[in-house]
Amino acid sequence: MLTLTKPGIDDYAESKSEPTSALLKSLVRETHEKMSMPQMLTGRLEGRFLKMMVQISGAKSVLEIGMFTGYSALSMAEGLPEGGKITTLDIDDECVEFAKRYFARSEYEHKIEVIKGPALKSLESLSGPFDFVFIDADKPNYANYYEAVLPKLKQGGVILVDNVLWSGTVLDPHQTDESGKAIIKFNDMIASDERVDRVLLTIRDGIFMLRKR
Repeated sequence: MLTLTKPGIDDYAESKSEPTSALLKSLVRETHEKMSMPQMLTGRLEGRFLKMMVQISGAKSVLEIGMFTGYSALSMAEGLPEGGKITTLDIDDECVEFAKRYFARSEYEHKIEVIKGPALKSLESLSGPFDFVFIDADKPNYANYYEAVLPKLKQGGVILVDNVLWSGTVLDPHQTDESGKAIIKFNDMIASDERVDRVLLTIRDGIFMLRKR
């Protein structure tokens, strides 16, 4: 994976950021021990960012597309007020079982609803409106997820889209990776979408922050 910042900078940023719970640390350890692609974890720095964004936005209704082992959902749940809810979508049986075990051990289980199945199909049954959306699932469907959730997002609501720098390979004009090509196409689409205010942040592997006009 291409390094986007000077070595040690991410560790430094994490060391100066809010610490995480023992439960999240345990989740990270077990993910690395048992899951085949632990690099899919949201990670501490981005997790703290997600929590703060939920807090700052005042979100009460959160939608997550792509849960993996539950780190991001638990992070966002920390930022929700009492009565708030996260609906998180994932298709992978192993990930759903793993995440639910950790949700059950947390104080935020009552705030999290897991829906298993293809996300686009699940979205058909969700009416919203959502205050906050986090997209971090299969990259070829990013544009489809975005178009499906934007009508369900309240005016002024926020969408965060993860991995939009794809380890820096978005700069490669000869990109051949299917996911990389999909992300480049998605980024180009968002850059000219007048339905949202937008800024691409260089946090970890890149986060597109969007606000519905």
